[in-house]
Amino acid sequence: MPFAFSLICTPFLLNMLSTQNITGATPAKPDKMSRKRLIAIFGGSMGNLVEWYDWYAYSAFAIYFSPVFFPSGDATAQLMNTAGIFAIGFLMRPVGGWLFGSLADRAGRKKAMVLSILLMSFGSLVIAFTPTYKTIGAAAWVLLLLARLLQGLSLGGEYGVSATYLSEMAFSKNRGFYSSFQYVTLIGGQLIALGIQIILQKLLLTEQQLHEWGWRIPFLIGAILALIALYMRRQLDETTAFTIAEKKQGKGSIKTLLQHPKAILTVVGLTLGGTLAFYTYTTYMQKFLINTVHLSKEQSTSLSFFSLLLFALIQPLFGALSDRIGRRPLLIAFGVLGTVCTVPLFNAFSHTTTLWGAFFLLVAALVIVSGYTSINAVVKAELFPAEVRALGVGLPFAVTVAIFGGTAEYIALWFKEAGHESYFYWYITGCIAISLCMYLFMTDTKKTSKIED
Repeated sequence: MPFAFSLICTPFLLNMLSTQNITGATPAKPDKMSRKRLIAIFGGSMGNLVEWYDWYAYSAFAIYFSPVFFPSGDATAQLMNTAGIFAIGFLMRPVGGWLFGSLADRAGRKKAMVLSILLMSFGSLVIAFTPTYKTIGAAAWVLLLLARLLQGLSLGGEYGVSATYLSEMAFSKNRGFYSSFQYVTLIGGQLIALGIQIILQKLLLTEQQLHEWGWRIPFLIGAILALIALYMRRQLDETTAFTIAEKKQGKGSIKTLLQHPKAILTVVGLTLGGTLAFYTYTTYMQKFLINTVHLSKEQSTSLSFFSLLLFALIQPLFGALSDRIGRRPLLIAFGVLGTVCTVPLFNAFSHTTTLWGAFFLLVAALVIVSGYTSINAVVKAELFPAEVRALGVGLPFAVTVAIFGGTAEYIALWFKEAGHESYFYWYITGCIAISLCMYLFMTDTKKTSKIED
């Protein structure tokens, strides 16, 4: 699990940190400042983990609660309805990226991160206690929708602010490695959601109990975890970059952000194909394994869990590699392999007859996507100056994710319902190819990082 992985890495990180000086720290106390920096990175990452757990619990348990909110005899139609609400939740992410990004650039990264975790926790509590369609009719799915809108608002702010915080807290020599932990904890949120699902499936509850009331448990757990994350975030220090930029004019404003059009377009271009591939192989894949590969719910959950565990563990390796060879080669590798291999991978998926075959295909896909996920946060942070960094990272990313990532499940299920499932494979391929064009012509942000400014 990511918690265990973080603990294993801690001595290694401490050793790395103790050998380097921190901007603004006195040479006489390197060990104390190094550990302070490590605690900040760890605390920011763990808060990110809880946020993403709350978000992904919805997707993981949709296979159980979709019938109680959308009664229908067609399982695919039920999943389409819950996927539709999942997608609508993404529409709030640009608003969150704007609100929390502006707040982080004007009032501080720490304040924005504390507020976002509170909002996510409240959304989870609403879902946990929302009555079913049988009890209150259409008001049930309306409440579900409102809760997801709140969570979408929270998550829209979380990505840009946490990416900014981790990138600013990291040392320039190891910034790719440190920043990759955002996706370790992001994937970790999915792993915890799936791990709880496996425990409930195999040890604690029956299939009927999960459908009736057991699906509420993960949302209650999310609210409790949020309180722990809230405490950790309240102990964090503000970044030096924000402190230096605090007196600058126009910080956190759209007007100032629009002075960096090339950086904005770069964020959109590099995100487009990456976010679609990420949500396809992580969020939608569980439904694909059930509906198309015809695995059981338990098999699909177990396969998703262990493939995502490997996915989380390799993020720091790719991040560290980017510190040596640059960010651009990894992005180009993802673009080329994603464009060439997506259709063959999905065709192989749809014809596989063994659990191990499906597992190795999914791992191969996730290794390809790692060229994007491991470094995309630091690349975006390196594009913008400190006074609009959180807004610049969060807003254009959130808009792109809302359009392409948030709709991935719905479009995939829509093509399947229409009898043209393979069209979705080509849709992914086309989007990755567009991003590849951006990767080929962009500069390597490791060499031109504005964080150093």
